[in-house]
This record gives sequence, structure tokens and C-alpha cells, in this order.
Amino acid sequence: MSQRFLLITILITFCISNAQNNTKLDSINAEKRGLVSKKVLKTSLTTENIKIDGVIDESAWKSVEMASDFISFEPDNGNPIPQNRKTEVKILYDNNAIYISAVMYDENPSKILKEFVQRDNIGAADFFGIFINGFNDGQQDFRFIVSASNGQADCQASDNQGEDYSWDAIWESQTKITDFGWVAEIKIPYAALRFSPENKQTWGLNFMREVRRDRQKYTWTFIDPKIRTFIQQAGILEGIENIKTPTRLFFLPYSSFYLNADAQNKTKGTLKGGLDLKYGINDAFTLDVILIPDFGQTAVDQKILNLGPFEQQFNENRSFFTEGTDLFSKGNLFYSRRIGGRPSGRANLEINEKVSETPATVGLLNALKVSGRTKDGLGIGVLNAVTENTYATILDTITGQSRRQIIEPLANYNILVFDQRFNKNSSFSFINTNVTRNGSFRDANVSALIWDLNTKANTFNMQGNFKYSHVNNPNQDKNGISSYLEINKTSGKYRYGIGSDILTKKFDNNDLGINFQTNFYSLYANGSYRILSPNKQFNRFNLNTNFYNEFQLETGKIQTSNLNINLNIGSKKNNAYGMNVNSNPVETTDYYEPRTTGRYFIQPKRIGFGGYYSSNYNNKFAYDVDSNVSWSDQKGRNAINLSLSPRYRINDKISFIYKYNYSRNRNNKGFGTKINTDNNDLTPVDIIIANRNIISHTNTLTTKYSVNSNMNFNLSAIHYWSYSENKSFLLLQNDGRFTPYTGTVKNLNQDFSTWNLDLSYTWWFVPGSQVSILYRNNSFNEISDINKNYIKNYTNLINNEVLSHTFSISIKYFIDYNQAKNWF
Repeated sequence: MSQRFLLITILITFCISNAQNNTKLDSINAEKRGLVSKKVLKTSLTTENIKIDGVIDESAWKSVEMASDFISFEPDNGNPIPQNRKTEVKILYDNNAIYISAVMYDENPSKILKEFVQRDNIGAADFFGIFINGFNDGQQDFRFIVSASNGQADCQASDNQGEDYSWDAIWESQTKITDFGWVAEIKIPYAALRFSPENKQTWGLNFMREVRRDRQKYTWTFIDPKIRTFIQQAGILEGIENIKTPTRLFFLPYSSFYLNADAQNKTKGTLKGGLDLKYGINDAFTLDVILIPDFGQTAVDQKILNLGPFEQQFNENRSFFTEGTDLFSKGNLFYSRRIGGRPSGRANLEINEKVSETPATVGLLNALKVSGRTKDGLGIGVLNAVTENTYATILDTITGQSRRQIIEPLANYNILVFDQRFNKNSSFSFINTNVTRNGSFRDANVSALIWDLNTKANTFNMQGNFKYSHVNNPNQDKNGISSYLEINKTSGKYRYGIGSDILTKKFDNNDLGINFQTNFYSLYANGSYRILSPNKQFNRFNLNTNFYNEFQLETGKIQTSNLNINLNIGSKKNNAYGMNVNSNPVETTDYYEPRTTGRYFIQPKRIGFGGYYSSNYNNKFAYDVDSNVSWSDQKGRNAINLSLSPRYRINDKISFIYKYNYSRNRNNKGFGTKINTDNNDLTPVDIIIANRNIISHTNTLTTKYSVNSNMNFNLSAIHYWSYSENKSFLLLQNDGRFTPYTGTVKNLNQDFSTWNLDLSYTWWFVPGSQVSILYRNNSFNEISDINKNYIKNYTNLINNEVLSHTFSISIKYFIDYNQAKNWF
């Protein structure tokens, strides 16, 4: 009897256990199929003081609801998280912040990766992230990520624009490695978030965890890779009610000291000070103001030998113009380097005068931005900046007297944006940019309508814009139009799309934006195939092709024709590799390289092949190799590019990365010079085309030593050398072809090199407050006589008279009004 009872008990226990497992799997599968509602996590109000120490011992944590049952995001999409890696997350809140505890189990705690790196760079480390959408509109996240070494990263993210790590918030975290895994405890003040003013809050919510050694990522809610959107597949956070958020008013005063020395040992010290201010107009809108700006410690622009017809575009390194500017980037009308960039005017010279000094940039007086979003999904942004009068110094070569002439007047730069989101996946936007310069200088105004529309199931997308530019020149106004329309299938293994652009000849947004080409229309198409889950051979497989044709608007001649095929693969060992075929299948007509209106030359057909390999960065030693070669349909014209980058991580604190780039363009054809046929500026000119070899070398070394997650030493050294050696000259004919040129041409060879070295120390001594010490050494050399000896080139660069040394110390201190008011 007892044996029969025991057998029945075992059978019942087995059935219940199996039913529970099946219920969990069925729940996950139902969630995959969209048959159940979104996951919901309920938070609770706490009156207890939550100490951010990585120890989850406050009594408030015991009674709050827990988020668990994570699901694999990649590479094994859709599988339940293994029981030995279960993850348990809880959220509490009060009137100041939300608090997150994350307990992450690991079967081998000793193998948890925990490299120390700078902020916003996870490195080789496990991480936990919380993704919050305060408006629950399915379109934008505020993401807060903490690594196992307590490194912090934060960003704003959208499905269309990706992650923007230039955005920084002030928040707290602490992690601890335990005998069962690791723990993260986080405090996110409401000032770091944006949400509507309702008494009862409903936020979009997701969590992500990565076990770095396996490159396995897990999320709280299932993310279906067949659908392009990530944010819309988040869960829900409920329970935050009737919060009384504190005043959002923050001050960031700073003081900087610069000691500059040039090659003549002339030393100059400069002391600067200023203030940044942030004010929360409400919980959704923020005012940012920068007074007396100091950008002395921003990264140096990496200039190159630019032989093309267009200006070189630089990255923005000034934090005010990178943080929280997602609204202002709508329509690609905002190139922030225009603010405080090169003067727009030139000096007018009299007989016997020359320019003795011209500033390279314009000084910024102040700037502000207001941005936020209403509860109905309307985003509003205003950015305004004012630059100062800028003068050139002109010297009379006979009398020796100098005078100053204004080349950039007091100018106001303004951007206004309205961005209406709807259906949790679509938006309409209006943006206007305006530049007004004092006096009889050029003014400009550009407006755009932008749309991004998706079907309810996120299977198809239609996007486009219509832009209108008006430039008020002292001599002649001009108006232009730019527009594009694109339709794409955005779900499933097979995806494709078609689109078209048109830009009229007089479209010009270059006062506050950047645009190189006008007077054309284009047609393009793309198609791709990808695996949605790993198979026996690959973790990731993506094959895509793109076709692009561009035609001159007035003549209909083809300006550009590209056909590209790309293959990208992720291996089971987390290495990445791929290859590509790129071609210009027909001859094209280049209207820009001759640098003369109405003239063009014929670019030949071309075909190229390339490939890359990137080994797993989890390994102490890893490397990247990238190369491509191409051949043109002209005798002896070819190109090769090679990049090699080994890296070595000694331990969790010290690492080195070296990168070498080499490129060679043989028998390249490009603009050389113009020669007046009758020595008369009003007569036609002969356009001389240079047949040249272009060689470039770039050596880059970066290394870091991290004392901890808040204190880092960094070294960056870059030597760039490129030269263009002319072999012969050609005369451009009216039909775009070339004939040999037998006349005399001055030496047009170019040898250009730069050296930049930055050695820095940064210490975040409290959240938001930083000490920065920087030593900078840089130089450049531009000559027409080429010396092909690499060592001599580098020696000449270091001994150049423009070699400069800068030593600077900057201290920034974050002041919260709510704390400061108690000081008095």
C-alpha cells in the first residue's frame, strides 16, 4: 500500500512539475506570437532610505514585485534564460528617484568579465541595463547601463537613429561580485528622465543583461527579430503615482587653466571660467544654457589631405552640441560645426595690402536649448547660439600700418523643431533653421517637412521629406528645393526597398547644415536576406545589395552609378567576418571635380573587392583586418586600402590598441589647376587634370590605465602622412575626355602630415563632477617637395616650427539646487 502511495505521489509530482514547465514555455511561445498582453511590472513607494551600495538589504525590497523569466535576445533568440543564470529585478520609487535592484545568477562567478573602462564604454565586461520610455510611446528610450565593474553608460535611443551615447545623465550605481553571480543597485533621479505630468504614470520598460564571455544577451520581454522595432516590444512599468518631483535646477561651474608653449619656447598662461545651467521647466521640458563656453579640452580635429572639390566634414566634440540633440538632427539640416566655425566672409584688400592674420574660427558668446515632449507626443525644440564679431588683420606692405576688417559679424543661429509622434511607431516633423548676420552679410533660412510612417504591424515603412531653402545674399537671393521619398519592407528574412531624391541647383543649407551636391535626381533600391536565429554554422548572417543611380537634373547625364553586394557573418565563436563587391558598372559624368560651372569629366567604370575579419574582443589578444582593392577602366589606374589593428588587454585595468591604415591610389585623375588662355581673367580657361599617385599612412596608438570605474589615464597618439605625386598632366576637353598636356605647370605635388598626442587624466570624484588634466602635443606640415622617407617625414613634423604644447587643468562641479539651498 505504501509503495503504491509512493508511486502515485511521484507520478503526481512529475505531472505538476512538467505542467509548470510547459506552462512557462507556452507563455513564452504565446508572447512570441503576440497572443498575450505585454509584461507588466508593478513598483512600490518607499519611505525608507535606499543606500546605493550593492547590498540589497533594505526591508522595502522584500515586499515589492519582481521581474524575472528573462528571454534570450541574441544570438539564441527566444529561448528561456537558463536557471543557473536567472535574473531578478525589482523597482522602488519615492519623490526623488526610482531605485533598481538586479540580482544576476551565474554558474561560474569567477569567469564574470569586468574590465574597467571610461564612461559610455562597456569594454569586456558583463552588463545590466534598464531601458525607460517615460511617455510609453514606443519611440524613444532613456537607457542606463552598468557593468560588473560598476562602469556607467547612458544614452538616448530610437529605432530610427540608434543609440546616442553623447547624452549624459547624473545617476548612481554600485555593483558587487558574489559567490552566486553579481548584484547591481541603481538610483535614477527623475531629473535624468522625461515623462508626462499625469498623477498616475505608465512607462515603457525593458531590462537587458549580457553574459559577456558567451556574448549572450537576455531581455525581460521577448524581442522578435522579424520586426524592425525594439522599443515597441518593451513591457510596462506601473505603480508610480502622485509623485512630487523636486525642482530640476542644476549648475555646472568650471574653472580651467591653460599653459601653451610653441616651438620658439614662447609660453603663455590663460585662466578661464564659466557656467553651464540646466533647468527643468517641468518633468518633460528642459532648458540648457552655456555661458562663457570653454572647449579647450575637446578632441583635436583629424585633418587629412583633401584633394576633392568638397570641404572636409568634422565630428562634433563639444558636449553642448552633442548632448540631447536628437530633436535638432531631424532632416539632417543641422551641422553644429557651423556654429563657431570658419568666418563666412573674406577681407577686401586695397593695392599693396595683404592679410597678416586671419582667425581660423569664430568665438561663441553663448548658447541655449529648450527641448521636451508633451503628453500627447508633441516634441518641441529650440536651439539658439550667438557668435561674436571676428576680424582679419590687414597689413599695408608699403607703410607698414595695420588695420582690422570684419570678416564675420555678430551672428545668431536658431533652430525650431516640432515633432509629432503617433501610433507608437510614426511621426511628422517640421524644422526651421535660420542664420542672421549683422550688417550686409549673407543670411539664410531653411524649412523642412519630414515624415516617418509605419504600418501597424511594423512590416512596411515610408519616409521622406520636403525642404525649402532661401539665402539672402547681398548681391542676389536664391531659393531651392530638396526632397526624397523611400518605401521599405522592414520585417522578415527578406527585406527590400526603393527610393528617389531630387535637389534643385539653388538649394543651399550650408549656413547651418552641410550639403555637397545639388542639381540632381536619383533612383535607388536595396534588398537583403538575413537569418533571424543562429543555425549550426553562424550566429549571424546578412547578405544585402544596393543599387544607386544619380542623374544631372538639367542634362539627364548619369553622375553616379553604384552596385554593391555585402556579406556579414558572425561565427559561433563570436568572430566577425565578411566580404563585399563594389562597382561603378558604367561611365559617369563628374560635374564637381573640374571646379568650373558647366564643365565635367568622364569617370571610368570600376570594380572592387574587399573583406574583413574581426576576432572576439573577449580574448586578451584580438585583432581586426580590413582590406579592399579596385580597378578602373583606365590603363594602370587602381587602388588598394589596408587596415590592421591588433589589441591586447593585459588585465582589467590596462589595455593597448594599435591601428595602421595604408592606402594607395595609382594613376588617380583629379583637378590640378586652371590656366587662363589669354592671361585675362574674363576669358575661358584651360582645366588641367593631374594624373597622380596618392599614398597615405596612418598610425594610431591608444592605451588606457583605469584605477577604477571613475578614474582613468588615457594616451592617444596619431601620426597621419599623405602625399600626392603628379606623374603627368592632361587637358580636359569639352566632351569630358582628356588629351596630353604639353605646357608647363608649376609644382602641384602635395605632402601633408599631422601629429596629435593627448595624455589625459580624468576623475569623476562625485556624480557629475570631474577633474581633467590634459597634456597635448600637436603639429602639422604641408609642403610641395615630397620626401618619401617615413622616419625623416616624422622627424621634420616633430621639429616643425608650428609644433605646440598645451598643458591644461579643468575642474567642473555639479551643484543640485535642492542640496545647495540647504547650505544657507
